[in-house]
Amino acid sequence: MGADQHTPDLNPTWRGVKHEIDDERDASAGLRAPSRRLLAMLVRPWRTWLLILVGVVVVEAAARLVVPVLVRDVLDEGLTDVDVLLPALGWMAVAIVVQVIARVVFLRASGRIGNAILLDLRRRLYRKFQRLSIGFHDRYTSGRAVSRMTSDVEAVQELVLQGLDVVIIAALTILGSSVIMLTLDWRLALVAFLSYPPLLLLMRWFARASTRAFRAVRTQSAIVIVQFIETMTGIKAVQAFRREPRAAEIFEDVALAYRDSNVRAMRIFARAMPGIQFIGNLGIVLVVLAGGYLAVGGTVSVGTMAAFVLYLRMFFDPMQDLSQFISTLQSALTALEKIAGVMEEDDDVADPAHPVALPEARGEVRFDGVDFSYVPDVPVLPGLDLAIPAGQTVALVGTTGAGKTTIAKLIARFYDPQAGAVRLDGVDVRELDDATLRRHVTLLTQENFIFAGSIADNVAFGRPGATREEVVAAARAVGAHTFIEAMPDGFDTDTGKRGSRLSAGQRQLVAFARVVLADPRVLILDEATSSLDIPTERLVQAALSTILADRTAIIIAHRLSTVEIADRVLVLSHGRVVEDGAPSDLIAGGGRYADLHSAWLASLA
Repeated sequence: MGADQHTPDLNPTWRGVKHEIDDERDASAGLRAPSRRLLAMLVRPWRTWLLILVGVVVVEAAARLVVPVLVRDVLDEGLTDVDVLLPALGWMAVAIVVQVIARVVFLRASGRIGNAILLDLRRRLYRKFQRLSIGFHDRYTSGRAVSRMTSDVEAVQELVLQGLDVVIIAALTILGSSVIMLTLDWRLALVAFLSYPPLLLLMRWFARASTRAFRAVRTQSAIVIVQFIETMTGIKAVQAFRREPRAAEIFEDVALAYRDSNVRAMRIFARAMPGIQFIGNLGIVLVVLAGGYLAVGGTVSVGTMAAFVLYLRMFFDPMQDLSQFISTLQSALTALEKIAGVMEEDDDVADPAHPVALPEARGEVRFDGVDFSYVPDVPVLPGLDLAIPAGQTVALVGTTGAGKTTIAKLIARFYDPQAGAVRLDGVDVRELDDATLRRHVTLLTQENFIFAGSIADNVAFGRPGATREEVVAAARAVGAHTFIEAMPDGFDTDTGKRGSRLSAGQRQLVAFARVVLADPRVLILDEATSSLDIPTERLVQAALSTILADRTAIIIAHRLSTVEIADRVLVLSHGRVVEDGAPSDLIAGGGRYADLHSAWLASLA
């Protein structure tokens, strides 16, 4: 059943997957130059070792190629002459020992180097994901990120750990066996070479067909991962709205597409592998027939014929290895292109080349003619001018879409404006490095993440290295100390996955304690108390006087009980400030804020 058949009944998850399909297909085309740069960067520290490994493989291939010549000597002369037999057997033993030693050296060294390269790749990719802006992560879902870090890296792993060995041995064996056959008997060599053209044509077809097939396999693999992760992330909503059958139907579609892409790839293998084997066996038959005819005439020895058969086998066996390698190569290159696509992403909020030093901050915030839009030609903030003095508590209110959260994100530099500047103490935030800005500005939302670990670890996330006494003091400042002490292990209580062992209010109190410990000069609260019940909110409001003292604060809240502690209220509409003043003055003025306040009071009645 095709996914397109369900288009009229798409739910948000499937729309997301459809979006991923388009992005994955785009990512698998046209990224070869970035892939080469990434691969060169990963390999560069190991160039010397790789050259040594090439030498080891050459020695192994040479030892393998000499064996059929020794077999010829044994069959032609050694069976009747001990002086020929013993040295030939001795050299054969040496060749076998050299192959074994070279194989051991190669596997140990290549395993160490390959895993070091993969570790470097994972580190680079992880650091890149961390550096990329919130805007990037808004459009690049967690499913795609997981796919890059897992299945795509694993595909590259197969190439790194196996590719060098297969390619070099195959190339040396194919070339070496062809040259040696010419030196043994040019007539039999020409007969053997008759099988080369159809073999090369088959390999050419296989390379092209497998390229398309394995690109499709990698794409469908990523889509399966994306669909699974997105569904499991939203499993509460899926179960709450009883959408399990629909989710299973969607997964069935993508799983079937993944299966079909694998089946198509296997069909290509099913044609190529037997084809190579057939051509190889046909080549051997032709050589045996021609050799038998020449042997009857006494111009070719039995040993030479045996050597030819062995060399032909040496020639065709690597072809099958190469065919297997081509599939690994295509899969790895497609994965590498997608990884390189992430590595080549421009950081929308990159650190400045020459950051301005700001060791201490007063907390003055200014917007100078700021234009910002998420979508081109759809402005959210059209030329905003705003000044917030250091130490002032400002509340932003307005309808949904008025620009409140956008202002918060621009101060925290989750995004950069298209025009104008956001300044901290007169310094454009784009001129501050990330560490400095994060030290002075903290954004707290209703969705603050609680990590698996202890409550103390989660509070200390605000300032790594804080002492237990400082952690406890921060929790006490926001009123979280009481519920924490009542937990089974106090501050050492495990929070569970995403804080599942804590209530929504408790998670938010832990996040408040984290902010107190971080002690920023500018604190932005974006609906930070919306998940609290009334008693807990009152507890937090009592603590806010301590939290907000001597720092600049921007509060975004629909509950006007939180807004009332502000020194100043800004009423926003379509990205413009339409009212500005103290809460009491705006209520008395009878404007928009007064209307909002009256509506809020009515909702409490």
